[in-house]
Amino acid sequence: MPDPADKNARALAQDAGQPQLRRRRDLRRADGGPTDARTGTMPAVTPNPSTPSDAGQPVIRRSSWAEAAAAADEAKTAGHLPAPTRPPVSFQPEAGQSFQAEEATPEASTSAEARVAVDTAPPSSDAAPDTAAGTETLRRGNRPSTADVIANAPMPDFISSPGLFVREQKPRPVGGLRGALYSLSGGAWNLGPGAKQREEDELGRRISRQLQGSYNTAVLSLKGGIGKTSTTVGVGLTLAEFRGDPPCAIDANPDSGDLVERALGEGIYQQATPRTISDLLKNIESIDSLTALARYMHHAGRLHLIAGEQDPEVSDSLTAAEYLRIRKLISNYYSVALTDCGTGVTHNAMSGILQSADNLIIAAGYAVSGAKRARSTLQWLAHHGYEDLARNAIVVITDKVEVSSRVDKDAIEEHLSGICRQLIAVPHDRGVADGDLVTLDVLKPETRRAYKEIAAAIVDGYR
Repeated sequence: MPDPADKNARALAQDAGQPQLRRRRDLRRADGGPTDARTGTMPAVTPNPSTPSDAGQPVIRRSSWAEAAAAADEAKTAGHLPAPTRPPVSFQPEAGQSFQAEEATPEASTSAEARVAVDTAPPSSDAAPDTAAGTETLRRGNRPSTADVIANAPMPDFISSPGLFVREQKPRPVGGLRGALYSLSGGAWNLGPGAKQREEDELGRRISRQLQGSYNTAVLSLKGGIGKTSTTVGVGLTLAEFRGDPPCAIDANPDSGDLVERALGEGIYQQATPRTISDLLKNIESIDSLTALARYMHHAGRLHLIAGEQDPEVSDSLTAAEYLRIRKLISNYYSVALTDCGTGVTHNAMSGILQSADNLIIAAGYAVSGAKRARSTLQWLAHHGYEDLARNAIVVITDKVEVSSRVDKDAIEEHLSGICRQLIAVPHDRGVADGDLVTLDVLKPETRRAYKEIAAAIVDGYR
């Protein structure tokens, strides 16, 4: 039954040309709970157990219009969101009579069409709730727009969980039965890499580790012809294959070193401009860029090399101070450098090389004399102030000439492994033993694997 007073108020307002104040129905269920104006059903309110409530109230999760409407009612009832009030509307009645419309109550001014979505977390007890957005929504009498709902919806963290919508794909197997099944099935049967491939991948990861700064590894021995230069080239090419930045190899051999010939081949080196380390020293003050430095270098793929002096009259003239100047220049452009030191540890440049070295490779052989010289090298280093270099040295035994069965290889390896950080054996390979061009493509898989282990051990030692 309509209220007569309400009818009179509307009639007076209509006659006076004033806006009418309508009382909106507060759609409620019989039990007093809020209902949706469109469906007449009870909106769902889902507490979020992962977020605690400061006032002991359930945390409302924003997901749909029905949930947002119910959230507004519960937050208002609990005191988290005070209902906005309308200012009293005055009318000018006829015949000098005055009439003031009744102030709209919170229940009357809040309907199912004008709900406000509450935030996902309840307001703190010491902060006043922000009702400006809710007031504007109620004044318009419209539900929140789709853009507002999307803007306020919680977003997944794609940065910490980049694979949220993408299933992780197994690495492709290479070789063996797993690789054959993968190829025959067109990728439908992917059993993943086997144990051997996983080990190879781990070596590649260790070699390619990003470095902060520039590091230098010296390759030395007390005896020539036991794999020192071939190890420098093989390891340098391996580093160039796996690292994002190219390495640099320096020939500091005082006895007309052949580092560049072993990396490029003697014929190609002779055809190229024979720039040497001596030429670099003469013009070192004018080199202020990698482009300028490249004119004094040779390139075997991504391995950059500085050739040793070939003139016997000046080959032994490189001093420790001159080497340190070259090392300082190289450190501006290369993160990894290898230095082929030549034979012995007492020539002029050796003190500068050892001062700037971060770790060492000691070349040795399976002959009894080769093992003894490797041990003598480590002892000399330890007795001349290079204990850390000796302790962290990597001993590389290259089987260049197949030794007699009378030589106990296992005993030699066990003896040397106890006085260094790591011992790695390079098997006999004609691509290394011939003393000519060293290329990774012609080496045995076992030889390439040995060079990968050496390269990984080198990078592991860079701290």
